[in-house]
Amino acid sequence: MANDNIDLETVTSFGDEWSRFDQSQLNSVEAEKIFHEYFSLFPWAALPSNSEGFDMGCGSGRWAKFVAPRVFKLNCVDPSAALEVARLSLGHMGNIVFHRGSVASSGLPEGTQDFGYSLGVLHHVPDTAAAIRSCVALLKPGAPLLLYLYYSFDNRPIWYRWVWLGSDVARRLISRIPPNTKQIVTDAIAALIYWPLARLSSLLEKLGADPSLIPLSYYRKHSFFTMRTDARDRFGTPRERRFSRREIDSMMREAGLSQIQFSDSAPYWCAVGRKCHDA
Repeated sequence: MANDNIDLETVTSFGDEWSRFDQSQLNSVEAEKIFHEYFSLFPWAALPSNSEGFDMGCGSGRWAKFVAPRVFKLNCVDPSAALEVARLSLGHMGNIVFHRGSVASSGLPEGTQDFGYSLGVLHHVPDTAAAIRSCVALLKPGAPLLLYLYYSFDNRPIWYRWVWLGSDVARRLISRIPPNTKQIVTDAIAALIYWPLARLSSLLEKLGADPSLIPLSYYRKHSFFTMRTDARDRFGTPRERRFSRREIDSMMREAGLSQIQFSDSAPYWCAVGRKCHDA
């Protein structure tokens, strides 16, 4: 897969992550709540009754679990060992097909998919713009593509970016340590940073103040398990890029998408577009 627009070190890291966090410990109510946060813009009603689509970078299958019952056929694609985790937990769903492949080499025929989504994946590949083009190529004209890409804090004050710069230095160091040690460190980050900030923002909200200025305030309504999962995802991954809303919009349009919509609520940025008929 040397030329398949993947970073092998990152693929290995995600295989380890989803083997540890297969989401079986996540409360079903919270899992569905998170699902709706990411899919709030998705045009379910526009899909045909025999819809076939793809989950690009499915990981443990945490999104596929909720998407599969809503569609006719779902293709789960992932280059890492996480695909086996998804196969183990979702193999009983008869309408899911598992593909060991990359965004540039999924094995799916171009122009055949009625929908697609890729959440929290394409900011971890060497060429994000090319990855979006690869996803769009798989779609039929008019089909929707839902994306979630890490934001560059373009809707936040400047000091937010300074905090991120410090955290990114930590990520570059933590992502290089052995997996077991990495897990201990990211669990400590969840306990000592994520949890206190989440509780502080929750308290401020109860007092009538705006909690959004507190970093990690998104987690005030989520469990410690989700904090552990996301701390491992954020600090344990070797490759990461961040994009502004304008940059994401530009990449989506250049890939052949139109009717682009962005969610105005966290997590940022979630966006959906439809493949142009002349793409």
